[in-house]
Amino acid sequence: MNFSKANCKSKMVHGIVMLVLVCSTCLVLVKKVTAADPDPLTDFSSNATTPVFRNIFVNGDISIGSGGVRAALDIGKFPGLTSEGLTVVQFKMVPCGENVPHTHPRATELLSLISGGPLQAGFVDTKGETHINILYPGDLIVFPRGLLHFEVNVGTETAFYISALNSQNPGTLDAAGAVLQLPERAAAIALNIDIAAVRALKSQRPYNEPPTLEAAKSGVCVPGQFIITNV
Repeated sequence: MNFSKANCKSKMVHGIVMLVLVCSTCLVLVKKVTAADPDPLTDFSSNATTPVFRNIFVNGDISIGSGGVRAALDIGKFPGLTSEGLTVVQFKMVPCGENVPHTHPRATELLSLISGGPLQAGFVDTKGETHINILYPGDLIVFPRGLLHFEVNVGTETAFYISALNSQNPGTLDAAGAVLQLPERAAAIALNIDIAAVRALKSQRPYNEPPTLEAAKSGVCVPGQFIITNV
């Protein structure tokens, strides 16, 4: 079978194009893999003496706010988590308490309500669409990486729930507090209010660090009422 020079040249160009596409795909996949926490290099951290952590609400990283208690674990408190790509947080939230809107820039979160509540919880995606649900004991919800999310205890009982995040260092960015960290003009334009209102908000709403649970002001929330997704 005879092949002309034109055919050979066409096949060579086609082969080069396919090679470039394959290499580009490989680079994208490598970048996606390296964006996550690295794989563990050992079965269990040499810095850890036990795989068990006792009483997180006493020995964990505790932050107490008007809305309840937050107890977190990281590798500083629990060396057994070293290189495992995990962070764990437990919550005891009072009725009408809120885990204020925030993001985790380096992790997806899986939240499980154990008892109490119920919780109104959800997130806003990059299209500006809201995904709000009511959680009852035994329910779980996922908050995709980097998306703005929140939880409010809309019930009459303290809500006990657990969150697991797939990063050793997920980060937490307080959304409202972050906006108020901006220059007054930038915050005023973003919120469509005047600078005097921004200054008043700044004086009342510091950046939430360390992250704490906050209680609703009187009249904003009534325990056990409006257990719906749009309030």
